[in-house]
Amino acid sequence: MMHRHVGDLLSSRHVVSLPPDSSVRLAATRMKAAHVASVVVTDGEDGHLEGIFTERDLTERVVAGGLDPDGTALSVVMTPCPITVDVDTSMRDALRRMFLNGLRHLPVVHGGKVVGILSMRDFMGEELAQLDRERELVESLTEVL
Repeated sequence: MMHRHVGDLLSSRHVVSLPPDSSVRLAATRMKAAHVASVVVTDGEDGHLEGIFTERDLTERVVAGGLDPDGTALSVVMTPCPITVDVDTSMRDALRRMFLNGLRHLPVVHGGKVVGILSMRDFMGEELAQLDRERELVESLTEVL
């Protein structure tokens, strides 16, 4: 089995980031232009990660919530303090973290800065199959107890 690390995927990735006071419309426009499904929300000075805004947030918190995308700041509708992984994290561990926390997007950090975003599309069949085998094993053990 191939053992990939998160950093192996990030060589040509562009991270879209905006400050927390940016409008939802600006975030959606940047996401569309970059062909990505998420924006990291960072403070302007040192690039500290404050949150993440995804297509799911746009749908569930903005559109379904009846909010104005021009008048709503990302800080209001982002997921604050998102779960992250380091570039040295194995793809299997990153996938497990996403699965256990119900995530579709996972920021990747290195040296305190966001260097990429993993999405469920990034995982190969073998990594997904391994997670399924682990889940089946846990389910079979809990049935015994």
